[in-house]
Amino acid sequence: MSTVPPLIVLLIDCDPDRAKIVEDGLRGAAVVKQAHAAHGAELLSLIRRLQPDAIIIDCESPDRDTIENLQLVARENPKPVVMFVENGDGSLAKEAVRSGVSAYIVDGLSTKRVLPVVEIAIERFKMFDALWRDLEKSKADLEARKVIERAKGLLMDKRNMTENDAYTAMRKMAMEQGKSIRDVAESILSVLTLLDD
Repeated sequence: MSTVPPLIVLLIDCDPDRAKIVEDGLRGAAVVKQAHAAHGAELLSLIRRLQPDAIIIDCESPDRDTIENLQLVARENPKPVVMFVENGDGSLAKEAVRSGVSAYIVDGLSTKRVLPVVEIAIERFKMFDALWRDLEKSKADLEARKVIERAKGLLMDKRNMTENDAYTAMRKMAMEQGKSIRDVAESILSVLTLLDD
């Protein structure tokens, strides 16, 4: 019977009383690595080194620096982020969520709530991450189709090929060269455009 390894949670908090509530709430379910404060490159380095399953930021009231750090994390090494704040500001809450925070909890830090909130934040992050990857793949596929269509059009125009013959020729070339059809199409566009110039 396999056991699920405990979560690794990075807790960023300078208040030992708040940190203890989080640690007690995660006892037995997570290994908590605590940092009193981390900013910019230091925070990214810490995340790269620890590879946490989630990040908890526990603070009295988030500030602009905290939000900027979260934006940096979301760009460079996205992770589920939970913020427990004592004093909530509506505009900062919106900015936090736009910066990649999966759960923003105002005045709700209690031992019983920590684990469920973290688990939901992780699931929510996974869901949004999967949607983001699907969107990026769809964009890449659409871009590849555009390049292939342009290359087919040029082959049809310059080499008097049918659409089917142009596509078959590109596919054959891709197989022979061990490249994708998009790469072959880009090469064709470069060569034929260069010849036109």
